[in-house]
Amino acid sequence: MAIIDFFDRGRRRAPGSVAYVCGAESWTFDEAGELSCRISHALARAGCGRGVKAGVLSPNDARAWIGVLGIWRAGVTWVPLNPTTPPADLRRVIDAFDCEVLFFHSSTASAVAELAPSLPKVRQYVCLDAAAAGAPSLAQWTHGLPVTPPRTRYEMDDVVAISSTGGTTGAPKGVMNTHRSLSTCLAHLMMAFHYECDDPVVDLAALPLSHASGVISLAATARGGTVVFLPGAEPTAILDAIERHQVTELFLAPTVVYRLMETPGLTERDLSSLRYLLYAAAPMSAEKLRRAIELFGPVLMECYGQVEAFAGVSFMRPDEHFTDGSIAPDARLTSCGRPYPLVCVEIRDGEGQQVPVGESGEVCVRGDLVMKGYYADPRRTAETVVDGWLHTGDIGHFDADGYLFITDRKKDMIISGGVNIYPSEIEQVIWGHPAVQDCAVIGVPHEDWGEAVTAVVELNPGARPSGEELIALCKKTLGSIRAPKHVDFVTALPRSANGKVLKRAVRQRYWAGRTRQV
Repeated sequence: MAIIDFFDRGRRRAPGSVAYVCGAESWTFDEAGELSCRISHALARAGCGRGVKAGVLSPNDARAWIGVLGIWRAGVTWVPLNPTTPPADLRRVIDAFDCEVLFFHSSTASAVAELAPSLPKVRQYVCLDAAAAGAPSLAQWTHGLPVTPPRTRYEMDDVVAISSTGGTTGAPKGVMNTHRSLSTCLAHLMMAFHYECDDPVVDLAALPLSHASGVISLAATARGGTVVFLPGAEPTAILDAIERHQVTELFLAPTVVYRLMETPGLTERDLSSLRYLLYAAAPMSAEKLRRAIELFGPVLMECYGQVEAFAGVSFMRPDEHFTDGSIAPDARLTSCGRPYPLVCVEIRDGEGQQVPVGESGEVCVRGDLVMKGYYADPRRTAETVVDGWLHTGDIGHFDADGYLFITDRKKDMIISGGVNIYPSEIEQVIWGHPAVQDCAVIGVPHEDWGEAVTAVVELNPGARPSGEELIALCKKTLGSIRAPKHVDFVTALPRSANGKVLKRAVRQRYWAGRTRQV
């Protein structure tokens, strides 16, 4: 299927029902579909077809997402852009990925006006919600154009999205996903999120649409469901939306789940409509996961994936969080589930050989889910995808029941005194302390050991544990070698737009001027 077919599938099922809700506004499937058609015709009128790249710079907004649908309907490639990205990085991404069209929200108009002189490749600007920065509004730009689909030819390996990953200090990596890879992702999501034919489906998009949240919402759309957009992942707004719109599914990063659990009055909320709370983008504390299940019920579902293998290598369904009627032990809760049918997953050693069950190595993935490659970077593509296998850079293992466990990122491993130390097992222990909101364990320079294990910790409001207390907890559980040698407390850890802790940014503070790759 072409990626736009998922929207059209939902539209055929429920043309007059509400497809999108954004604040006080709503769009039926027919209204959204007709606008997407007008956008596609406007792109064609501007000479934009297959191979052309169009950026969308906007906070979560229904018009922005309908703009993405119009881009896909025209056969154009979507370049997701997050408005919280610093202007210099936005300029780098827009230029490196050869964007010729830029759709933007009026809230970003001043940034666009500032950037425009340094973006010679962009030949068309369109403001999504009002004329701004010298650009026509979307309504003006599409006025009078047909509301029927254009005749667009698609090939399954056409690139439909180029997503930036990394690149804050140099050239960004542009992950090229295709009709084939994103369709495979959506097939996995629809397998994991099971609904009966007449069940209501309401997806809450609180994390940025420019990341996984937008694509994930298409699984609900394909079922004729409603997608509710929030401007951000603010806990009270999330709870209000669940109650008001009878939300059945949402995707959150673990750090947002942690904050949700600390929201005053949570236990008085009516969250009975919720069937799936998908957590992904970072490991989750087993202790906090156990508490989340107690608070929200049997609705937690984990997903493991990467932009390079989009949001759906493995899933751990809600029922798999239980054994014999009780919440499963940590040995299960720290898993990220079993691989889904449309991928092959192997654990390989440094020589590229598959390792036995229980042994750790690099997680390698093959199948239609895997990206086409990195945009305009054949060298890096060849290093990452070898003989059809995506080398994820994640260290993990399988257990005897086929559950996949991610131990750490290869680049995050700490080598201290010649010993390989994986931060995630230390983070699991620290996360379990009731005073801890979140943490990142890293290696910092040390003259004798090479690297010293250091925990950078964000506390819950009002909590005041000592560093010695957290170190003692780790020593008791893991022994002195793996325990942190130092604890730094911070007000807030640096995070991506999806809420994932950015260890690279954490390490930069300690490795400035040093040679370690951060």
